[in-house]
Amino acid sequence: MNSQVPIVQMRKVCKRFGKIKALDEVDLEISCGRIIGLLGANGAGKSTLLRHIIGLYLADAGECVTFGCEAGKLGPGEFARMGYVHQEGELLEWMTVKQLVRYVSTYYENWNRELEEKYIADFEISTDTRVGSLSPGQRQRLAILLAISFEPELLILDEPAAALDPVARARFLDLLLQIIQTENRTIIISSHILSDVEKVIDHTVIMKQGRILLDCGFDELRERFCRVRISALGKELPAELPFENVVQCQRSNGQAVLTVRDCQREKLQEQAQSLDCWVEMETLPLEEIYRIVVS
Repeated sequence: MNSQVPIVQMRKVCKRFGKIKALDEVDLEISCGRIIGLLGANGAGKSTLLRHIIGLYLADAGECVTFGCEAGKLGPGEFARMGYVHQEGELLEWMTVKQLVRYVSTYYENWNRELEEKYIADFEISTDTRVGSLSPGQRQRLAILLAISFEPELLILDEPAAALDPVARARFLDLLLQIIQTENRTIIISSHILSDVEKVIDHTVIMKQGRILLDCGFDELRERFCRVRISALGKELPAELPFENVVQCQRSNGQAVLTVRDCQREKLQEQAQSLDCWVEMETLPLEEIYRIVVS
C-alpha cells in the first residue's frame, strides 16, 4: 500500500440522532503507520466517528471513504483488513472461549495462531471457560484477542482498556507498540485514560460536541504547551510579567507558575532572564493539554 494515500478520508461528514448533532461537518484523514489518540468527553462524537469508518453508521451528509471504498459499500475484502473493539461488544455467550476463537478464526485466512497463543498466555485467558461467565475485564481481553489475531491493517479500539486492571492495561499498551512495528499497521484508540494513551500515540485528534477541535502530531502538540516556573533571585517578581499567550498563572512568595501556549521556549528563556530570575520549563502531560484545548 502506498503510505502516502490516506486509508480513511472524511469530508464534511454530518450525523444526527434526532435533535442531537453527533458529527458536525467532520474533516479527517488518517494515514498508514500511526497510532492515533481520539480524545473527547462522553457525547463528543468519538464512537460515532469510528462507526462511520467501518460502515456501521452512514453519514447524513458528506463522505467517508475507508481503504478507497465508500463506507456504505465496504465488503469482505475491506472488513478482512480491519479489527474493531468497543466496550459494549457482544460475544456469543453460550460458547467456550476456545470454541469462539476457533469459530471466528475460520473467517480469516491470515489468522495468526502463534499470536493467538501468545496473547492467551500473556493475558491469562482461560480457554475452557464459557464466554457468558467471563468478568467484564476478561471479556474485554477476549474481544481484543479476536480483533488482533488476524493482524488487521487498521485496528480501531473504542475504550478498549476501560475494564482492564492496571497490570493488564500495561501489557495491552506494550502489545500495541509491538503491533505498530509491522509496516502499514494503523491503530486508532479512543480512551478516557489519557495517562495510558500518551505512552503510545504519535498523533492526536480531539473532539468536542461533534466537531474536531485539534488534529496534529503528538510531538507537535506537546511543543505547543509549556509550564514555566519562575523564582525571583533576591527580589520580588514584577507585577506584570512579560510573557505572551499565558493560559494560567499562579503566584506566591516571589514565585510564579505559568502555563503558556504557542510560544518558543528560547523566547521564554530570554524573557525570564531579562527579569533576572531562575526559570525552569517542562512539558505538560496530555491530560492537562486536553483540558486547555477543550475549555
